[in-house]
Amino acid sequence: MFVRTVYATGNPERIDRTLDGFRAEAVGLLTAQPGYRGYGLFADRELGKITMGSWWESAQAERDSDRELRARRAELLAPFEGTAATALWEVAVETPPGEAGPGAWFRVVRTDADPAAVDRMAEVFRDRALPVLEKSPGFVSAAMLVDRATGRASVGAIFADRETLVASRGPQADARARAVAAAGVTVWSLEEFEVVLLDHRRS
Repeated sequence: MFVRTVYATGNPERIDRTLDGFRAEAVGLLTAQPGYRGYGLFADRELGKITMGSWWESAQAERDSDRELRARRAELLAPFEGTAATALWEVAVETPPGEAGPGAWFRVVRTDADPAAVDRMAEVFRDRALPVLEKSPGFVSAAMLVDRATGRASVGAIFADRETLVASRGPQADARARAVAAAGVTVWSLEEFEVVLLDHRRS
């Protein structure tokens, strides 16, 4: 499985218009593409950040869909966007998607490691960090995405609401520190976003 992520920053005063556009069109555009398996749209309305991820059954399906959808994605981002970056990831570890209703929140941690250590990093997350995460009240789902060429990884977790996300910060910080030490990786960002839209097709 592969995931295309988009990370955009812009004027917070114009974020709602762009989010409304993606809510109205994204799932319809994506489901028309072969190999589509899911989508998530997340926002930091205060700072002016949007991140999103679309899931694909193969790297070829991701490439084909990106070619078809790139122009419309740019149009939808245009009212808000100041910067935008797109990346392709391989899914190394994932839990069942789970169900998240209104008010859900998303935490994402990005790390760097030696590319030769990617499998070790995924093993540590699966065997040490994920069991702790899954026991957290309000936990919905999680995934580790990796770029084997660079050693980068992105670990995302969805919680049922902001209250349980906030309550998980301390325990997850401790678990993350242990996993980072065991895997030999460097954390370079930690962010939290409101869940705007989720669409799961992976089952």
